Parts: sequence; C-alpha cells; structure tokens
Amino acid sequence: MNPHLDSLLTQTENAMRGEANGHYRGPVHVGVDLGTAYTVLIVLDENYQPLAGEYQFAQIVRDGLVVDFVGAVALVRKMKERIEARLGFALESAASGYPPGVPLAEVRATGNVLRAAGLECTGLLDEPTAANNVLKIENGVIVDVGGGTTGIAILKDGKVVYTADEPTGGTHFSLVIAGALNIPFEQAEELKKNPAEQPRLFPVIRPVMEKVGSIVRRHIAGRDVDTIYLVGGTCAYPGIDSVIAEYTGVRTLLPGNPLFVTPLGIAMHN
Repeated sequence: MNPHLDSLLTQTENAMRGEANGHYRGPVHVGVDLGTAYTVLIVLDENYQPLAGEYQFAQIVRDGLVVDFVGAVALVRKMKERIEARLGFALESAASGYPPGVPLAEVRATGNVLRAAGLECTGLLDEPTAANNVLKIENGVIVDVGGGTTGIAILKDGKVVYTADEPTGGTHFSLVIAGALNIPFEQAEELKKNPAEQPRLFPVIRPVMEKVGSIVRRHIAGRDVDTIYLVGGTCAYPGIDSVIAEYTGVRTLLPGNPLFVTPLGIAMHN
C-alpha cells in the first residue's frame, strides 16, 4: 500500500489505545461501524486525522442486519460516553455504513441505533464507498471480509460499478476452530486473535480462506481486474492475502490494519 495510508492507520491504532488529544476543541468527524463481530467508533479532527476511537467485540449485527437493537444502542452510547470523557466535549453527530445489498429498511435501523444512542445520523454510506474514501482507488476491487460476510466492490474511474455480498467471514473462522478443537465459540474467537496460536490454526481455517477466494474469483470472472485491496478485520489474519492471491491469480494488497479502513472512511463522510 502507500506510506500515507500506513501512517493514517498507525495514527488510528494510537487513537484506539487512548492516546487522545484532550486539548482539541475544533470540528470533528465521527463514524460508527456496526460490524458482525466488532463495533468501531472513531473521531477525526477537522483535517480528517484520527483524534480518538474505540472498538469492541459484540454480536449485535448479523450479515449487515441489526439483530439486537437494544444491545447496539447501549454499546454505542457507552462507547460515545467513554470517548467524550477522554476528549472533554460531547459528540453530537455521526455517519454509519452498511454492506452492499442490505435492504433499505435495515439501513434505516442502523441510523436509528445512532439516534437512540444520542448521535444525529448525518449519513449512511455503503461500505465499499467508505473504504475507498481512504484507499482512493481508481480501478480495482475492494474485498471487505468482515465477521459475517465477504463484500466485493469493483471500481472503475473511482466509482463503484458492481457490488456483491456473500456469507463467509471471521465468524466462520471461529466456528471451524471451535469444531476442530471441540471448544466453545468464545474461546475459539480468542485463540483466533492470538498471534502465538495463528500459525498452528492456519491449516484449520485455510479452507474458509479458500472459500473467500473462490467467492472473489467468481465475482470478478470476465472482468478487467489487476489488483485486489483487502479490508475488514478478518483480513488481519496472517496469510489470507496470499490465499486469495493464489485462488484468484490477481495481485492482492493488504493495509497495515484492515479493521480500521472502513470506519475511517465512514467518519470522513460525516
């Protein structure tokens, strides 16, 4: 990827660790990404640089649909309150995102979560477009592997011209690990994130990575595609970029921390 993007993602990681600028009092841009596995709230300053943020594992969304409205509202409200305490001022509005193909009624539900949590919803943006606010791709494919689904967006001249979204994501990694090791899902989820365990677990979850690769290959078949850009928290698992490149035969690039690309792009929309 490019040095500017790597620097932006590093700054975002620092903001997520609580290194907030408590003296800043200018305009802010806020994004809330309600994911299948992780919910991310990020605050950017007036120059779209990371100011503060937080992310938390929560199963409040399934395949882009809010399945626990009360839990989602409580989670976003608490995250908002903690970040406000760090910054020293109130957050009043935010944008959010949704996967391609989600029904309009469910997209409205995402906006309602923000409003119930005390944030005016200033916009709802499809996730591929949000990711491209950060990646700034003219031509290529963005593959967003989240907790529940793999989203695919083909871009031409900087515009999204094709989208698809299919089940298969990080939750499936955890389910396969749980089944193979005969352990609870929650324990499998923690093992999956442990760098020391990831090489041992790679052969167990490689078939799921291959399925992601086959989904991508099917959707880009017959199209002029020379580069795949990976985003989404599941892409943080070492080796997934190589598997997808192998299955598709297309150069595959992975940013430093793919979990934060889409939330950053959502915040830039606010």
